[in-house]
Amino acid sequence: MQDTIKNLTERFGASDAIEKKPGLTFITVDQEKAISAVTYLRDLEGYTVLTLLTAVDWIEEGIFQLTYLLNNPVSISEIAVRVMIDREKSEMESAHHLWPNVEVYQRELREMYGINFPGSPRINDNFILEGWDDIPPYRRDFDTKAYSEKTFFPRPGRKSNDPAEHMKKKMYPNNPSDYTNKKYNPNR
Repeated sequence: MQDTIKNLTERFGASDAIEKKPGLTFITVDQEKAISAVTYLRDLEGYTVLTLLTAVDWIEEGIFQLTYLLNNPVSISEIAVRVMIDREKSEMESAHHLWPNVEVYQRELREMYGINFPGSPRINDNFILEGWDDIPPYRRDFDTKAYSEKTFFPRPGRKSNDPAEHMKKKMYPNNPSDYTNKKYNPNR
């Protein structure tokens, strides 16, 4: 993996290499070099499987972070290639020519975040939100509560529950106060 990271740094200016766990490293590549970098990883380094393409909205910085998660089935390792793109001009070169399944991820990101992938097949077809006319709902400036209040009406007989209290009652029906005595243990 270290040789691969070194090659990515030398050839594509990759930076911020972080090994999240053995066999999974995150790197950052400039937008202009991203498709060349993932092509290199696929063709020359054995990362032949695109596992995921996802986005994060860093609204405070005015960017979207795209992450291409690539898997090498021979070395049983993964590289996550992060790409920062401008939030206002949210457009990224398509990778549909590299992996057929990326078309679906790109359609989803177009609809849910408003990120365009020019040239990607069916990029303008509805994915989930048929007839949607508001800002993309995964953008952090989308106001879910305001949308819900505007779109849906209150129904009689329904009541709202505090989620924490509701879960205490579900998890500890005999004595909800037991919940406060439990400590979080990630190794359980």
